Amino acid sequence: MTQQASPLGDLTSRSREVFRLIVESYLASGEPVGSRTLSRSLSEGVSAATIRNTMQDLELLGLLNAPHTSAGRIPTQLGLRLFVDGIMEFDAVPLPDRAELDRSIDGNESDLTGAIERAGAMLSGLTRGASLVTAPKLEAPIKHLEFVSLSAERALVVLVTADGQVENRLMTPPPGMTPSAMRQAANFLNAVLEGHTLSEARSIVSREIAKNRAELDTLSQNLIESGLAVWSDDMGKGSRLVVRGRANLLEDSASSADLERIRQLFDDLEQKRDLEQLLSLTEGSAGVRIFIGSENKLFSLSGSALVVSPYMNAERKIVGAVGVIGPTRLNYARIVPIVDYTAQLMGRLVNSRSH
Repeated sequence: MTQQASPLGDLTSRSREVFRLIVESYLASGEPVGSRTLSRSLSEGVSAATIRNTMQDLELLGLLNAPHTSAGRIPTQLGLRLFVDGIMEFDAVPLPDRAELDRSIDGNESDLTGAIERAGAMLSGLTRGASLVTAPKLEAPIKHLEFVSLSAERALVVLVTADGQVENRLMTPPPGMTPSAMRQAANFLNAVLEGHTLSEARSIVSREIAKNRAELDTLSQNLIESGLAVWSDDMGKGSRLVVRGRANLLEDSASSADLERIRQLFDDLEQKRDLEQLLSLTEGSAGVRIFIGSENKLFSLSGSALVVSPYMNAERKIVGAVGVIGPTRLNYARIVPIVDYTAQLMGRLVNSRSH
């Protein structure tokens, strides 16, 4: 199939400048841009009538549209894509932001979950969007597993892998759980799972429980099954997804249409498996990818954009991803380098733990 030429190649220098100014103004304010505003910004003196004609030409090319009866224009999804790919210049990550990210993602971090939580919080804070961070899939052999009672209704499952990763999950223990049953369950799991990966755990444990049912009391059996269940999202279903900063998406949403879009996006964010499928698209690319609006069906209703980048382990294998999601008028020039830098830091963190 022959690739279509970009409409940008058909633009005169004036049309290109008008298009750039409209997109930059829209990304900054979210408002339609009119000819009078443009006439004050153009580098050469041009009448408002000439600018209106240029805007109509850009609309015919599918790069702009008029959202209502206003004379102003906003970029279409195609316009945003062409601007991001062909015109926009990316900013460098400011030194204070780099320093904050460096501090939040410490290469000596022993608890990977804590580092991921902080990375997500820092990313959403710096970009004013909602951040997405996937934890690496636990593929290393299990070294140790422990149950820690927090209260009658809450317990912690602590998993340590052979490469030094420490993962914690909260769980609700079976009613009537005793300290001795917790110890028995942990001892059983450590005996049968040491040296095996998490993806192998369920079949091994099911087989061993059936073989040793007489030696395990009912409480211990229930705890073992409950403890494994909290890891089910990691078994064969890819990485765990952490979402932070949803409230940031409400800040610029004044109209009912904006609020409906955000409500739809919140629904999307709850569908974490779908988002993980989207993040898996990074496996085809070693760098930052940008999805705008209906380029992915997940965002076709909410009209949102995702900037996402994978991070890799020492073998250059993609093990996770970081991203920022928000309205299509994201500050791409600022957000893309921040996402890229965060992904590099996450890769260094994973690599430092494998040595």
